[in-house]
Amino acid sequence: MIDYLLHPRITENKDWATFLFLLSFIIIAFTKSIFENRFNDFINLIFSDKYIKVYRDSSHLKSGFTISLFLVQVVSLAFFIQLSLHIFGYASKTDWILYIQITTFLIFFILSKFLIEKIIATSFNIEEFVEQFNLQKVTYRTYIGLFILPIDIVLFYYDNFSRSIPVIMIGVVLVINVLTYFISIKNYQNLIFGKLFYFILYLCAFEIAPYYFIYYWFTKGIA
Repeated sequence: MIDYLLHPRITENKDWATFLFLLSFIIIAFTKSIFENRFNDFINLIFSDKYIKVYRDSSHLKSGFTISLFLVQVVSLAFFIQLSLHIFGYASKTDWILYIQITTFLIFFILSKFLIEKIIATSFNIEEFVEQFNLQKVTYRTYIGLFILPIDIVLFYYDNFSRSIPVIMIGVVLVINVLTYFISIKNYQNLIFGKLFYFILYLCAFEIAPYYFIYYWFTKGIA
């Protein structure tokens, strides 16, 4: 007589991720319909610097366009981090609690960094440069977030991807970030060279040290 063992079928809940992906595309469509000309200039950012020149005023940092796409950026980057951890075997890609933790950390890190930078910039009288620099960083990083969103979708719903994919994407992000710094230095070279010491101090304290400590904490935590 043959005994049949029944094993419960384990299904992963992906509904929360589907909701977030749909919400992101709704926000993008909504933003495009309201800010059509600006959105078109933004999409062509990689081919033209028109967007940077037209929307270089720091007041655009708090505009509805920037804030709405910032939300999409956070959703996209949080997914990318979790999916990278999943591919390397450190986490489950369907763990929504982990996703909330990553999203919370990203928002806290970005906003606290922005607030501290603003306080320091005011103290050293480099507020104008830091605000314009932050706007340019937000612009390029939002562009990166939109770029990797469809990649997140593919990685989330399909398995058996090579570990080289997140490594390549991280490399692309790092290259774009470095290019952003060079573009910023080129655009604001007169202001930077006039306050070179403060700029180097700012660069080391807020653009290098935080990411180094995150990298150190992460690698030490998974060692």
